[in-house]
Amino acid sequence: MTRNQPPGGQAPVVQRIRLRYAKRGRMRFTSHRDFARAFERALLRAGVPIAYSQGFTPHPKISYASAAPTGVASEAEYLEVGLRAAVDPAELVTALDAALSPGLDVLDAVVAAEGSLADRIDASSWRIELPGVAPDVAERAVSTFLAAPEVPVERLTKQGRRTLDARSPVVRFAVAGGPDHAPSRAFDPPCAILELVVRQVTPSVRPEDVLSGLRVAADLELPVPPRATRLAQGSLTAEGTLVDPLAADRSADVVGAPSS
Repeated sequence: MTRNQPPGGQAPVVQRIRLRYAKRGRMRFTSHRDFARAFERALLRAGVPIAYSQGFTPHPKISYASAAPTGVASEAEYLEVGLRAAVDPAELVTALDAALSPGLDVLDAVVAAEGSLADRIDASSWRIELPGVAPDVAERAVSTFLAAPEVPVERLTKQGRRTLDARSPVVRFAVAGGPDHAPSRAFDPPCAILELVVRQVTPSVRPEDVLSGLRVAADLELPVPPRATRLAQGSLTAEGTLVDPLAADRSADVVGAPSS
């Protein structure tokens, strides 16, 4: 039993808080299981009044939404905690961020409104850096990929090898341009930067699957490992933009706030 757990029967959940956090730098290699353990320890260190499940082995009331794969950085990971006492979301961000290791950074918190957090996430956007690949080479490969009606790729899973279509979930795929992405010196090696928006499907299509699709469709071989960062998650609009999954909670908070 944890020291943060109330004695006897479990106290009910009186508040639900939704958090956005980031995995940066070396912490991108933290697995989801390792993060979950680190987060539970951070809750204890910060003195957060986390609620627990009933039963012989109570567990903290934490639910995660679409965690990024191990080895991938992210600026948009989400979870929800159930609390047995109400807290100020801004104070919770400060306390948890201080209790977590650098690189696991809590960015935002809101009081949960009605509805499921998972139901507000059906797509994600990514930045993928391809060191050693020239932008014009990447552009040709992306164009070939997008022109294909289907791009079958294989992935090794716990159930063995599975074949999935890397093309159909892709909503937007382009090579970033402009001076911000140009080499700073003439002798710098090239580095193409891809912008990707992909729908959530089952089985999920990850950036590594799309890169495998570039190899299958356009024979693009990567000289060094790529660097992928998830920039956002949310609900995909008809215009192809992502709606922040916490926006509805903020709106409900504003509507429900007492007038001054």
